[in-house]
Amino acid sequence: MDKIELIPVRTKSDTKRFVKLPRLIYQDDPHWVHPLIFERMGHFNPRRNPFFGHSEVQMFIAVKDGKDAGRISAHIDQTHLKHYGDKTGFFGYFESIDDDTVAVTLLGGAENWLKERGMQNIRGPFSFNINDETGLLIEGFDSPPILMMPHNPPYYASLLEKGGYQKIKDVFAHKYIIGEVPEPSRQIAEQTKAIPGLKIREVDMRNYMSEAKTLFEVFNSAWSENWGYLPMTTEEMKYHAAEMKIIIDPELAIIAEFEGVPVAIAVALPNVNEAIADLKGRLLPWGIFKLIYRLKISHPKSGRLVLLGITPEFRKMGKAPGLSVLLYVEMDNRARRKGYEWGELSWTLEDNFKINRGIEMMGGVKYKTYRIYEKPL
Repeated sequence: MDKIELIPVRTKSDTKRFVKLPRLIYQDDPHWVHPLIFERMGHFNPRRNPFFGHSEVQMFIAVKDGKDAGRISAHIDQTHLKHYGDKTGFFGYFESIDDDTVAVTLLGGAENWLKERGMQNIRGPFSFNINDETGLLIEGFDSPPILMMPHNPPYYASLLEKGGYQKIKDVFAHKYIIGEVPEPSRQIAEQTKAIPGLKIREVDMRNYMSEAKTLFEVFNSAWSENWGYLPMTTEEMKYHAAEMKIIIDPELAIIAEFEGVPVAIAVALPNVNEAIADLKGRLLPWGIFKLIYRLKISHPKSGRLVLLGITPEFRKMGKAPGLSVLLYVEMDNRARRKGYEWGELSWTLEDNFKINRGIEMMGGVKYKTYRIYEKPL
């Protein structure tokens, strides 16, 4: 009989083992992109990642017959509990060989850890929460993931469902070819741009942290009514802003102001996964030079629209549909000038019909679907 052991991650050495484990799963997957090891180690460092400041986290590694076979994390997010008043815990970073017993051991470890701490439901995968990588890929396995989006083997859904997990929500990723804006959309954009008091401007990199604060404040306001919304803490805003600064293109980070007040944002990031796909997670000895060249000189040909939102106050004025179109058209124009060929708009909720329909009207095509699961404990 197979012997499976569940090992809690305790040390830095354990964490590095946790970070490197996916190599086992994806060694024959041509679309998987190995994340940078140093970046992941910082992500899991409680002294660096502010998520740990308001959350309890435990990570596990499954070992089968003496060999690593999977991993998972369990987390209790006090920001979520305070915002929703429920008793939901989370899991993430799920990886497993195609083995029901290994998967059940991993999921059971996360479930038991959460139950011991009073949680009544488990939801995921989130890495670590809905503002990070979200969901399990269930459609669209034939292409690499774009930055900050998950990728996994097709059999993962079966492993979770056999473990008693059920869908709670799907989210979509749309692919958009730069330069294919329909003429009606261009006309709407021009009409909206002429609204008195409305101004579109780029993020001012000379005052980056102040500008980043504006971006995230608009994000928190614009997304506050969405399913699963979780407000970012000030520390998390600073953390994510610092990460974005390394790769952000100010021409693709825009703020819409109405009578001097920020009312909407749109931010696209270059697809770092293009630049690191062949580095195998390592920057030394030559990877760092390849990365700098690919990001700053040759430039990726794809990007991801990671933030787009309009404040509720401006939406109540009845002009938001036109502003959404204007933001899309403006981003298309800028991306085309920069030499981008295509972009991903992600993610959107499956039942956010207005947004999904708007993307389709702009020429976007849904090409990946991610599923969020839940199970009572």
